[in-house]
Amino acid sequence: MSAIIFDCDGVLADTERDGHRVAFNKAFAKEGCAINWGVDLYGELLEVSGGKERMRHYFDSYGWPRGVRDKGALIKELHRLKTDFFVEIIESGELPLRPGVARIVDEAIAANVMLAVCSTSHERAVNLVVERLLGPGRKAHFATILAGDVVSKKKPDPEIYDLVSHKLRLAPSKCVVVEDSRNGLLAAKAAGMYCIVTTNGYTKNEDFTEADLVVSELGDPPNVQVTLETVANIVERR
Repeated sequence: MSAIIFDCDGVLADTERDGHRVAFNKAFAKEGCAINWGVDLYGELLEVSGGKERMRHYFDSYGWPRGVRDKGALIKELHRLKTDFFVEIIESGELPLRPGVARIVDEAIAANVMLAVCSTSHERAVNLVVERLLGPGRKAHFATILAGDVVSKKKPDPEIYDLVSHKLRLAPSKCVVVEDSRNGLLAAKAAGMYCIVTTNGYTKNEDFTEADLVVSELGDPPNVQVTLETVANIVERR
């Protein structure tokens, strides 16, 4: 094993329900859209990767706001507002890291294992999550953070994992991805990488048959579920 690659939302922190969803609703309200994404509805919308794509899917399914002349411009402005609101939520310190994330990152740093993040979320938001929740010291050890529109196709397409393999100059078989959703799992496996799934409230009932390991969290003492040795053993036994 040469690298551990993390998804961001739902993996580093439980940002979907109480972060992105709330920020989307604030953006809708700011633009005068009579839309409120509830917890259950947002769980369904998460089947679509990418915030812009998610909004377009919703509007195509439920109807666009009246009087919209430029759909692309509306999506772009809503996403800009949503990112600003999400940044405010992260900066407030309301959302902590998921259990075990800081621990496994520290183990990887100590063992000189490369680290990376691959996310379809906005680049600014992803970098802020890493900076504020993991801290600038840990962030400095990440070889690359890929996010937003760096690729043309979102997960479950493997493009972002193909790109990180190229940037890290590593064979996919040397990389272990930590994901939380089936879309992320499929992207990682299609790229030829190993994948550990840490489920959350939105994804716990998804099909993770192809995963190399499925856990509820990475875990901190006394509930550690995944260590650096666990990750290395996944690669070695294959």
